[in-house]
Amino acid sequence: MERTYLLKGLDCPNCAAKIEREAGRLPGVTDAVVNLMKQTLTVRVDPDAASEADGGELLSAIEKIVHVHEPDVKVSEKGAGDKAEHQHAQGKTCSCCDDGDDDHEHHHEHDHEHGNSHEHGHSHEHGHHHGDEDEDEKGSIGLRVGKLIAGGVLLLCGLLLPLFFDLNPLVRFGIFAAAWLIAGYDVVWNAVRGILSGEVFDESFLMTVSTMGAFAIGEYPEAAAVMLFYQLGELFQDVAVDKSRDSITALMDIRPDSAAVRRGDEWISVSPDEVEIGELVLVKPGEKVPLDGIVRKGTSAVDTRALTGESAPAYWNPGSCALSGCVVSDGTLEIEVTKEAGESTAAKILELCESAADNKAPAETFISRFARIYTPVVCVLALLLAVVPPLILHGGWAEWIRRGCVVLAVSCPCALVISVPLTFFGGIGAASRRGVLVKGSAYLEALASLDAVVFDKTGTLTRGSFSVTEVRPVKGATRDEVLELAARAESCSTHPIARSVMEAYTEIGEIAESDFTGAKEIAGRGVSVIWENREILAGNAALMKEKGVSLPEGEAACGTTVHVAYGGEYMGSILIEDSLKADAADAVRGLRALGVKRIEMLTGDGEGAARKAAEALALDGWKSGLLPDGKMRRIEELLAAGSKTAFVGDGINDAPVLARADVGIAMGGIGSDAAIEAADAVIMTDEPSRLIDAVKTARRTCRIVKENIWFAVIVKAAFILLGGLGLCGMWAAVVGDVGVMILAVLNALRVNR
Repeated sequence: MERTYLLKGLDCPNCAAKIEREAGRLPGVTDAVVNLMKQTLTVRVDPDAASEADGGELLSAIEKIVHVHEPDVKVSEKGAGDKAEHQHAQGKTCSCCDDGDDDHEHHHEHDHEHGNSHEHGHSHEHGHHHGDEDEDEKGSIGLRVGKLIAGGVLLLCGLLLPLFFDLNPLVRFGIFAAAWLIAGYDVVWNAVRGILSGEVFDESFLMTVSTMGAFAIGEYPEAAAVMLFYQLGELFQDVAVDKSRDSITALMDIRPDSAAVRRGDEWISVSPDEVEIGELVLVKPGEKVPLDGIVRKGTSAVDTRALTGESAPAYWNPGSCALSGCVVSDGTLEIEVTKEAGESTAAKILELCESAADNKAPAETFISRFARIYTPVVCVLALLLAVVPPLILHGGWAEWIRRGCVVLAVSCPCALVISVPLTFFGGIGAASRRGVLVKGSAYLEALASLDAVVFDKTGTLTRGSFSVTEVRPVKGATRDEVLELAARAESCSTHPIARSVMEAYTEIGEIAESDFTGAKEIAGRGVSVIWENREILAGNAALMKEKGVSLPEGEAACGTTVHVAYGGEYMGSILIEDSLKADAADAVRGLRALGVKRIEMLTGDGEGAARKAAEALALDGWKSGLLPDGKMRRIEELLAAGSKTAFVGDGINDAPVLARADVGIAMGGIGSDAAIEAADAVIMTDEPSRLIDAVKTARRTCRIVKENIWFAVIVKAAFILLGGLGLCGMWAAVVGDVGVMILAVLNALRVNR
């Protein structure tokens, strides 16, 4: 049994990891996952150890855990309504990212997950809440900047006044103590609260003990400076986290709060959830398309960047497929709704984006485990350094305590616990801007190390729509004559093959329906019509045989062949194929250039069509005529060989293979709902070449993560060693802590470029 709790205002990766860890230890809880993007905590409860009756106790326990780390966060069980929220918003928020902003609280007003559409009823309040939260955010940042300025002024006064005045030592101590207290009173309080709750070894504890130790040995300026610069680094870190989150949350604003639907003779504004399939919605210039559908009236250029990452506008006309979340630019459209709100493209993208933080990469989980061990070890090391040498040497307490304080101050793990998830956040956002939605950092990390990529054919490497590729006339007939005869016959059919013939003939002329009579569609074979008192046949070889028309020998083709006869005489054939996408070859070449060792194609199509596509793309291997179990067996073979494998597909039959591969990648535009749900990443533009961008982004992200890990570990180890040897003081500790954190965060933000 799962329960989900809203944590409105949660904005700190480090605190989120602590909440997740402690919630997982609660009685009856088997697993806990914090999603920082959605600001939720999802817990799995053992049915034998919990019942519906103890939901209130679990909520209280979770609320207590959350408020130890972020007291301003509002905790409520999802679906319980606003009245169920438990709020104890007193004091400071995050123990390592103070004054956590509520600037993303409004996302929960737009939780578009399937099955929770009732929440949209409050969507009209979005603007009001957003405005309030912006004001709260500005006020919070202003307060923090104000206290940093006040603390900085006092620190400068303490440093400069002795140059001009003979200050009393007590006054000097008071100035630095005031600077320290103004800058870090919340850090001290969080340290006390952590000790009382059993969470002793955290960043607040390190900063509090190290700076109080500096005061104890008379290094007043250093104590105040360490606290001041630590808080400055935390402020910078919070701003960086918010900006990185914005790279993803920009996608969250793709669904409008209302839809203009035609009811009777008037257009009325309702929630998108209240619009039914088949109704007409009106979208004016500058407005977002609220629901998926088909354009019935109007033409317009459309901005599809939120969905596809494509900057060039699309153009919609009557009959065009309209996707929710796109912005109409210069025309008014009437759209017939084909999907309910919960099944629309915008809703699915929202769900994908909101779920992106659920699947953590191994690097993220490693850093969380590392920080839990690292901090206590460093604290013990600093204590031993401050106590053991003076006992052995019978003196020098002040010097060794100073060294211990330096070690504590420099050892804060913020550079790691913040920069790693921040980098993955940025990587997911960067991929989304390129039209690839990745469902979690675990899959982003897997994309970075692919050995093999396996493609489905139809709809993935090919367009998924038929087109005429060749006309083969015989008996002195011309190409145009064969195509015209076929078009006259196929004009009475709605089959995709018939449409492809008609599209090819529009380049020559138009067919008047009155030109022929007796139109008849013969199931599984083709069509026939009477034109100028003679019968036109267009269909497969079985139809020709049935009507007694002789076919020439050697009619072999890779695609679908439409044979054409007129008055019992064979006129020629038309070859119809599902052509390769324009960027399919670029995708294969690009993946090879990135070092992917094997690229294959698995398809249910016939051997001829499969061979032609595979040879055109110069693939390493291909298999045709496969059912889903056949594709699964080949993926299992690659996985068993130790290859990190991605499968790219679009159909319902691809869903099992997408789920089994290391990384399943679905085509978001034409892909089935089952394929998109089973996949780990979605290409919104249906362009296979976007996979190149995804792999590049993933590799860049993982490279930056490794850079930050090694940089932070090496620099901190060096400063801990220098501090222990007495070769650097508290001022150097500021560089070793805040400087490393700022550089790591700046490096993490490079992934957004």
